[in-house]
Amino acid sequence: MSMAASSVSLEKMIQVSFRDKDLLQQALTHRSAVRGRGTLSHNERLEFLGDAVLELVATEYLFQYREKTEGELTSWRAALVKGEHLASVAREIKLGDYIHMSRGEEASGGREKESTLANALEALIGAMFLDQGYEVAHQFCDRFILVRLKGLLAQGKDKDEKSVFQERAQEQTGITPHYQVLSDSGPDHDKTFVCAVFIGTEQVAQGEGNSKQRAEQEAAKAGLKVKGWK
Repeated sequence: MSMAASSVSLEKMIQVSFRDKDLLQQALTHRSAVRGRGTLSHNERLEFLGDAVLELVATEYLFQYREKTEGELTSWRAALVKGEHLASVAREIKLGDYIHMSRGEEASGGREKESTLANALEALIGAMFLDQGYEVAHQFCDRFILVRLKGLLAQGKDKDEKSVFQERAQEQTGITPHYQVLSDSGPDHDKTFVCAVFIGTEQVAQGEGNSKQRAEQEAAKAGLKVKGWK
C-alpha cells in the first residue's frame, strides 16, 4: 500500500475535526489498498451513504428556487452531484493526496482519476454524517459544493448531453438516437466502458467512462461536436 499524506492537514482544510479517526481513514481508503487484507475496510459503503446525503442537501438547497420547474431543478442538482464537478472539488481540497491506495493504482494515476476523487469526496461526506451529523455534512457541502452552482450554470453544466443530442437528432433527422456498448474492460470495481451513439445505422461518435451512463454521455457530447449541434 502506498503512503498517503497525514489527514490532519485535510481536517484543517475542511474545518472538520473527526471524533472517530478510523471513520475518516475508511473514507480515504480505496478498494485497491485492502485487496488481500481482510481486516481493513475500503470506502465504498461510505460513498453510498455520502451520495444520498449530498443529494438530500442539494435538493433542500435548490427547493428555495420557487420559480423553477421540477425539470430545471433536477438538471441543476445533476450538475452539482456530477462526478466531474465532485472531482474538481476534491482537487481543490487536495483530497487525492490523502487517499490510501495500492502502489499499482497510484502508478496508474489513481490520485488524479476522476471517479476515485469523486467517490472519495462522497465517502468523506458520508463519514462526516456518521461522525458529526447532518448539519456538519450540510455545512461542508455548502462551503465546497453548493457554492459553485452559479459557475456551473454559467458553463452550461446543467445541460444533459444525451437529452440535448436526442432533441437535436429528432429536430434534424426525425430519428431517436440509440446507444451501444462496444467494449468494457478492467476489474469489476474499476471498469471502463466504451459506448457509441447511433442515428439509425450511422455511428456518429464514441465515448468512454467508468459506467455505461457516463460513456453514453461522453458519446453524446462527442456527437454534438461531430454534428455541429452544440
